[in-house]
Amino acid sequence: MSLAVVGVLSLQMSFINNSRRLNEEQFDKHVAAGMKKVAELLENVENVQVSRYANGYSIRQFEADTNGNFRYQQQIVLSNDPSVLRQTMEAVHLKQEMFNTPIEERIEVIRLDRFLKDELGTEIPFSYGVWSNPLNSFVIYNNHYVVPNESQAGYNYLKSSSYKTKLFPNDIINIPGTLYVFFPTKSAHVWGRLWLDLLMSLLFTAIILASFAYTISVILQQKKLSEMKNDFINNMTHEFKTPIATISLASDSIINPSVIGNPDKVKRFAHIISQENKRMHGQVEKVLQMALVERGRIKLNFTDVNIHQVIEQAVGNMALQVERKEGTISAHLNAEKYYIEGDLNHISNIINNLLDNANKYSPENPDITVSTVNKSNGIEITVSDKGIGMTKEAKKRIFEKFYRVHTGNLHDVKGFGLGLAYVKAMVTAHKGSVDVKSELGKGSSFILLFPFKAGQTVEEE
Repeated sequence: MSLAVVGVLSLQMSFINNSRRLNEEQFDKHVAAGMKKVAELLENVENVQVSRYANGYSIRQFEADTNGNFRYQQQIVLSNDPSVLRQTMEAVHLKQEMFNTPIEERIEVIRLDRFLKDELGTEIPFSYGVWSNPLNSFVIYNNHYVVPNESQAGYNYLKSSSYKTKLFPNDIINIPGTLYVFFPTKSAHVWGRLWLDLLMSLLFTAIILASFAYTISVILQQKKLSEMKNDFINNMTHEFKTPIATISLASDSIINPSVIGNPDKVKRFAHIISQENKRMHGQVEKVLQMALVERGRIKLNFTDVNIHQVIEQAVGNMALQVERKEGTISAHLNAEKYYIEGDLNHISNIINNLLDNANKYSPENPDITVSTVNKSNGIEITVSDKGIGMTKEAKKRIFEKFYRVHTGNLHDVKGFGLGLAYVKAMVTAHKGSVDVKSELGKGSSFILLFPFKAGQTVEEE
């Protein structure tokens, strides 16, 4: 796709550049032909003046048409009258004298200006000048004669112009001068016909690039979703494998003849089956809850919720697991107003999920604290641990579905990567906010902010 886009852009630029070059060549040819015609007209005017002096009996006579253009008309001297021949000789002598006349005296400025405008057109502004070879300076510039000994610095741009033609090139002695023309807006004129093509080309190129970028974005998103799906399947396999194996082992034990007759052992294995079944049910419930959240079909049952009571119950439930790892968990409930309007079930799940994560990501001797404080129109709950912490990259992604902080190749931290995504969704549904502060190797703190009233947006301080 990249090669195709580069190829299309290269072809478009080549096409536009070729069009510009062709326009420039056409312009150059038009100007060259026009200037050559102006030089011919100036010489024709001079020849007409000589032929008129010869009473029309010169060898070459010029006639003007209705448009002011001159054309040759061959004519042979018809008389042997010496007076006529003398007049013809005098015309030749007059022409020879013109060869020695300064070029500025041989050209009428008004006529030159009219010839240039007729041949080059008036659509494109231009400047022109007549350069005198004997004087080595400009003698005519833009419809006026140049004052003798005037500084020529202002005419340097004309001298460097590529548009020039010799004046009176048929003079026998020397070519007296050169006509220079300069077009200050040549580039704009050459590009003028291409602006629409260029703009359309840029527009379609932008559409192609936008489509290309969108396609790449979709591919990357699909790749990311595929990786998340694979991680989810792997995690789900690990999560279900242990309870299924435990239930299978307990079931086999119950039907064993040596156990089936012992009520205590049967009761023990039945209890194990029940616990593992609840564990699997809890995992399935998490997946179903996230599915409902994603579809927007989850409904909150708002009641008055005692946040402190919910926290104390969650801390009590987690205490046993923390103590097994020789850690501590404590609550610092400093909020004076601790009733909010919310869904008791989901708020309990939020607190339990955060405590469960704090315990999971504290490999040794967990130190977990839960604290509350009042804000202007809500209550702030902070769940802190001194576990492994997170990198900046992990902090940006922890609330994504199926994302789990990597702990190496070991699957020592269980879960589907749905807990924090669920927390984020439920806190948002309560019009609250959630933030995280973490430092790698030093632990993490999750800060929840709930409004007192349902539907009221809480303001962070």
